[in-house]
Amino acid sequence: MTTSPDVRQPLTDPVGTVVPSTVPTHWYNLAADLPEPTPPALHPGTRQPLGPEDLAPLFPMALIMQEVSTERWVEIPQTVREIYALWRPSPLIRALRLERALGTPAKIYYKYEGVSPAGSHKPNTAVAQAYYNAVEGTTKLTTETGAGQWGASLSFACALLGLECEVWQVRASYDSKPYRRMQMETYGGICHPSPSDLTESGRAMLAADPDTTGSLGMAISEAVEAAATNPDAHYALGSVLNHVLLHQTVIGQEALAQLDEIGEQADIVFGCAGGGSNLGGLSFPFIGRNLREGTTTKVVACEPAACPSLTQGEYRYDFGDVAGLTPLLKMHTLGKDFVPPPIHAGGLRYHGMAPMVSHALELGLLSAIAVEQDTAFAAGLEFARAEGIIPAPESTHAVAGAIAHARAATTDETIVIGLSGNGVLDLPAYHDYL
Repeated sequence: MTTSPDVRQPLTDPVGTVVPSTVPTHWYNLAADLPEPTPPALHPGTRQPLGPEDLAPLFPMALIMQEVSTERWVEIPQTVREIYALWRPSPLIRALRLERALGTPAKIYYKYEGVSPAGSHKPNTAVAQAYYNAVEGTTKLTTETGAGQWGASLSFACALLGLECEVWQVRASYDSKPYRRMQMETYGGICHPSPSDLTESGRAMLAADPDTTGSLGMAISEAVEAAATNPDAHYALGSVLNHVLLHQTVIGQEALAQLDEIGEQADIVFGCAGGGSNLGGLSFPFIGRNLREGTTTKVVACEPAACPSLTQGEYRYDFGDVAGLTPLLKMHTLGKDFVPPPIHAGGLRYHGMAPMVSHALELGLLSAIAVEQDTAFAAGLEFARAEGIIPAPESTHAVAGAIAHARAATTDETIVIGLSGNGVLDLPAYHDYL
């Protein structure tokens, strides 16, 4: 398919919320419109480009084909669309009260993904990955998680599609965010702190540093090892890879349709960036329109200053995990052994960035800023006290970037914020800040 799916008719309520009437029928693949292809993933042993057979022990073939696809539109299976309909389309909301509080002439909208059952954008890919694994006959999925939003989302998806789910959560978040673990267990998932003594890689990490606070790279090693040693299991990744970002593009597609229906065009889009799935899902449809139609929407990736892969990392091939079990990815990286401080935005504590997001930065299709944790939480409080929604710690980075931009605005430009999740289960983080 080479043309865009039909534009949906929206419903607009009196308080500035715009909701299209149907769920998107296709995912959008930025690879079809990039002026240069993203560098391929390499085999960790041969250093040659990966083939489908190299990924078969970890992923179902349908996801492998999506990982390397250059088709612009990928059809969303009906079963996945029906589950999406539990919360999608998500609302695009005009932040009128925030605008007044800031005294800005700019118009601020936020695309709110916290309406999902798990409270974040992560189910957009969790449901898709669980579906394709179930179709292929997989009975169990393993994964890692930082703050716990991905682990909860995959547990939710597995519950709906009849799969077991085992999660390794970064130790710092496991200890500081017990409600995320409880959420996983409520959905039927099993959650371990990482590094653990349940895997060879985990035991090696503990031997090297018994008091480590963990990292996503460590947790990935454990989850990949657990999947690779179980013939009935596959691994599921919540960010970074092309197929994950592909599934998230329902966010940006809906936002574009919602803005079109009210006669608006985004001048600038702010999204938080850790591994890249939220940022890519929100921004890639905007970037694609820029490339195809000559629009000029700017995209700003807002990452934590404590883990600044885009603003300070090197653009080179690196492993996605600490143990070196994953393919080599061309990305902005702080190095696979980088252990970030235990900041509250656990979902952004990753040493690297999605190859396609990294490539887009290299091509000048987006820019990046680093936000200090205190600045992010101050913005989160300002947003909550104006709009009523408590943003997830991850989302506060995008809010901070947008607020700083809006304060300096001199025209009625249109700003879009990706509010990737709610912070109801992250209130201890807000309490620590206060």
